Amino acid sequence: MDINDLEKKITQDLAVELSDEFDRNFERKAFFTEKWASPKINNSRGSVMNRSGNLRRSIKYNVRDGMILFSSSLPYASIHNEGGEITVTAQMKKYFWAMYYKATGVITTKANGGESNSKKNVKLTAEASKWKGLALMKIGQKIKVEKRQMVGDHPQVVKIVKGVIDDNMELFNQELIKKFNP
Repeated sequence: MDINDLEKKITQDLAVELSDEFDRNFERKAFFTEKWASPKINNSRGSVMNRSGNLRRSIKYNVRDGMILFSSSLPYASIHNEGGEITVTAQMKKYFWAMYYKATGVITTKANGGESNSKKNVKLTAEASKWKGLALMKIGQKIKVEKRQMVGDHPQVVKIVKGVIDDNMELFNQELIKKFNP
């Protein structure tokens, strides 16, 4: 093994190790030791970051020129990873209404077309109330998305990098000793 092989091995080992750790952040519901912000309203469909598993599965790495680049094909990955604000659009409002109706079930109506006051209609779940609140927002209003980082720099990442480099250097040193000390 020469220096170039060592560099490639370290980079590949790091990519695999960090990919595993970033994936575990979804199980921990935290960025290593930093817990993700809790949703304001608990949702019956599971964790905010792992309902469908699409975000978790979308995180990939690419090793190029001695660098490891982590990315996601999903447009909402960066807003979750970094936090920020999103602007309400007409399409979002349609989605919020659809989710509201899904959460409330079939709405019963009066003969004149208005919503009936049946127990089923009156008893809105917290989830339905959340969707209705979002649906009633005006187009152009901002929604704050809490930072729920899953990929990036952290003291634990530094520790992993150091460990992988140390392990590979030890193996490289052992090979050198065998080569020069038969």
